[in-house]
Amino acid sequence: MVDERPAPKYGWVFAAVWLFYLGENLTALLKADPGWQRSVGLAALAGFALVYVLVLAQVRHFRGLTAGAVTATSREQLIIWTALVLMSGLGALQVPGAGPHALTCLVYVAATAMMGLPRRQGITVAVTLVILAEVLLRTMPGWRTAGHGYSLAIVLAAVATGGIRLALDRQRRLREAQHEIAELAVADERARIAADLHDILGHSLTVVTVKAELAQRLLDVDLDRARAELRDLESLARDALADVRATALGMRGISLPGEIAAARQALAAANVEADLPGAADDVPTRNRELFAWTIREAVTNIVRHSAARHAAVRLSPGQVEIVDDGTGVTGPDRGGQGLAGLRRRAGEAGARLTAGNRDDEPGFRVLMEVPE
Repeated sequence: MVDERPAPKYGWVFAAVWLFYLGENLTALLKADPGWQRSVGLAALAGFALVYVLVLAQVRHFRGLTAGAVTATSREQLIIWTALVLMSGLGALQVPGAGPHALTCLVYVAATAMMGLPRRQGITVAVTLVILAEVLLRTMPGWRTAGHGYSLAIVLAAVATGGIRLALDRQRRLREAQHEIAELAVADERARIAADLHDILGHSLTVVTVKAELAQRLLDVDLDRARAELRDLESLARDALADVRATALGMRGISLPGEIAAARQALAAANVEADLPGAADDVPTRNRELFAWTIREAVTNIVRHSAARHAAVRLSPGQVEIVDDGTGVTGPDRGGQGLAGLRRRAGEAGARLTAGNRDDEPGFRVLMEVPE
């Protein structure tokens, strides 16, 4: 897929900055005898400068195209080769009036080739131009006294533009990598939300279905019990809806079923055998978020600090208890700021948090109790 961003608005400025080297050609043409040589040479010089600025501005845009797009690469090469041929012809038209000073145009041709063509082709063009400059300086009458600085200038221009091209290519690849990382992050977040919704709704909807069937059968047998089942059904539906909303809103709330599922994954990844509740339907809505935070913090501490082999989460409507058989607390409070924040949440909810080493056996225990 090709990036269709427009060419840089001021890309021509980058190319035009280097035109001052053509001042040597301009001076030589202005000093030439009046005639067609000078007129043609000046017109060719103006055309050469215009073609160079336009094509180099487009080349800088090409450097931002996505690699591997065959159509874009073919179009780019066609434009570059056409420009190189045109620039070479316009440079040759300056020879009658400017003499050896027209070799300055070869510097711009080499720079354009290195910037726009594939690396091997650009190097081949630059080497060919160096050889051409040396041959002309040695064979053209009166050119030998012009010196050999043109060959060095071609080499330096090729190296400099090759470095600029390499930097632009790396910048493009970095931009593509950042875009790919962003897409992967979005995909991972979608997968996480989908997994959480599956864990939340899978059990809740099953229980809703069973209770609805039970209530239907009880309508003709025990009306009061049927009403109780329908009330439970309404509560289950509201709790499931609250959990779905909490998951969809991300950090605005966490869901108890989602934290149980996350605890299962985290403990399994840490090679800790887990005994977790299969459902959270008995927990009132008002306690679910607090219990979810408790499970998250306790499981995080188990994975990080405990070196435990077994952990259990015991859940009831009024309390949640997390125990492990790890090393317990041997120094400062293992939970750190996490347990401190959990105590603050417990105080705000009117609950009581107990956290410390187990009395009956090695390990750590976190207990969150909410009074009726």
